[in-house]
Amino acid sequence: MWVGVFRSLVLGLCIFVGSAHGSTVLFLNPGHAAEPFWSSYSQFMQVAADQLGMDLTIQYSERVPSLTVDNARAALHSARPPDYLVFVNEQSVGPQILRMAQGTQVKVFMVNNGLTPGQAQLISENQRHYAPLLGSLLTNDEQAGYLMLNQLVAAHGPLAPGQALDLLAFSGVAQTPASILREQGMRRALAEHPQVHLRQRVYGAWDRERAYQQAGQLLKRYPRTALVWSANDEMAFGAMRALQEQGRMPGKDVLFSAVNTSPQTLQARIDGRLSVLFGGHFTLGGWALVLLHDDALGVDFSRHGGRDRSVESLRNLDPATARQLLAHGVGPGHPIDFNAMSAKGKPAGYRYPFSLDAVLP
Repeated sequence: MWVGVFRSLVLGLCIFVGSAHGSTVLFLNPGHAAEPFWSSYSQFMQVAADQLGMDLTIQYSERVPSLTVDNARAALHSARPPDYLVFVNEQSVGPQILRMAQGTQVKVFMVNNGLTPGQAQLISENQRHYAPLLGSLLTNDEQAGYLMLNQLVAAHGPLAPGQALDLLAFSGVAQTPASILREQGMRRALAEHPQVHLRQRVYGAWDRERAYQQAGQLLKRYPRTALVWSANDEMAFGAMRALQEQGRMPGKDVLFSAVNTSPQTLQARIDGRLSVLFGGHFTLGGWALVLLHDDALGVDFSRHGGRDRSVESLRNLDPATARQLLAHGVGPGHPIDFNAMSAKGKPAGYRYPFSLDAVLP
């Protein structure tokens, strides 16, 4: 069940899973151990590690970028470094990690947040100072941001001639590529809907309490707000709370969109408090372990879809799909077969079937 997905496995910042006889993997999780998205992400990785026989360590950075860098440095230069280091370019820590990894035997893999164009150019021009990336696995953040606003407008329904809709937008963190891309998508959709007026975009730092404080002021400043676009679920819930305290109802007086798949979020989509929901990118860490597993077996996974790849894991979750995810979850005991996804022994034309469909019953 999804409740189990988000249950903390330990009280500390590290959890150890998998087989001691397999390849060792360190995942630098940028979130909080109790944060619904990042804890579900870790849980999915745990299921993959258990099945693939990999020795996985997860270190949480509690949304402190310097702690991610410190953890990377300690691991890379320890007496027993991991075989693989998996990290997220949250708040643009990627180049620092790649620079520290240069000259080590650790293979480095990036998930969820890719390098910015500026970072990629910097590394390309100074390659000898940076470790090469074994690969990366990203998701369709820009497309999701675009589709979320389009569907939010559609959920509102037709407008009378001359009628306009006031929109508030809660973006994540200015330095985080996923946040940047989701907002870019939202603005691309905005250009196609001149009747929608973006009154203000704020950075909610992915945080419920911060968004609550911001929304309390914004909803008073813009009392005709009809739509709220949010780059994650925590910020959407914070804004909902502010709206309810002003005597209005989410899903009726104001329509909300969000990203992520915590039990609370899925239930909000089922209940109609969320009019639009996208999710599924909690799977990327598990898919990444399949690629690392194959690399350890001597498989060149780049021949089966590329070294750097993007998976359309962020998809629209209607109420029926939300019910499926809520009922079946992705914790231990889920019937997904990670070993069957391996390219080992598969023909040259094989492509990894990484999709949320693999998780749904």
